[in-house]
Amino acid sequence: MPTPPIIIIKKKGGHGGHHGGAWKVAYADFVTAMMALFIVLWLLSSSSKQTQVAISGYFRDPSGTATKLGSALLGTGESLPLKKEDMAHLKEELQQSIQKMNDLDKLKKNIEMTVTAEGLRIELLESEKGTFFDSGSSKLNQSGQELLTVLAAELGKVPNRVSIEGHTDSKPFSGKGNYSNWELSSDRANAARRLMQQSGLSSDQVSQVRGFADQRLRNLKDPLDPSNRRVSIIVQYISNEAAGPAGENGKESAAEKPAGDARSDENPGRKKDEK
Repeated sequence: MPTPPIIIIKKKGGHGGHHGGAWKVAYADFVTAMMALFIVLWLLSSSSKQTQVAISGYFRDPSGTATKLGSALLGTGESLPLKKEDMAHLKEELQQSIQKMNDLDKLKKNIEMTVTAEGLRIELLESEKGTFFDSGSSKLNQSGQELLTVLAAELGKVPNRVSIEGHTDSKPFSGKGNYSNWELSSDRANAARRLMQQSGLSSDQVSQVRGFADQRLRNLKDPLDPSNRRVSIIVQYISNEAAGPAGENGKESAAEKPAGDARSDENPGRKKDEK
């Protein structure tokens, strides 16, 4: 029989099968996690105490404190004291709340907020016919009640103490009796205090109620300017609270002492010039 042919099979060497790209996904996740860690560490090292507390609170309880980062400065969750570096943010928050008021276009030029050496000063300026108070009276009108209610609801969320001041122009009262600009400035400040404490401020949050009459004019060149008639609300810095009564520049003077006991909102039977 014929000899069968010899078949030789040669196998070529090669690499193993393809392992896929799963390692790339894992590596990308690792890099993302590291980036997030570095961002958190940077925030904790460069942010204010309030932001640090909000971030740490989020990681402890994401569902319960996640909203703190944006609104913690107004006391959502924990009440955190506001320092000087936080007042600009508080000012923005208050301005946003005021934007929701009715007839804001008529009032916005009579509302001023300024960060001063004493704290955030909120000025409610009167017009010639009266903007927030009835003319010649310590009775708040509808606009005054609405604005003070909004401010009290927001300021009641922070632990900082608040002082309230009343001011008049230099036009004296006419008629009989001892009721003067001193009484009117004190009464208007106290009227603002009562409403704000009914609308959000805590009972011990107001540190001072001061009446200055016309001793601290806003417009020195025109003592009869209606804008001299105003109520000022000052959100005090924490560092100032322990120092006791202080004026706008942090120093007490004889002119800055309160006018005495608060009078009633109305003073029937006395004729007054418009204030």
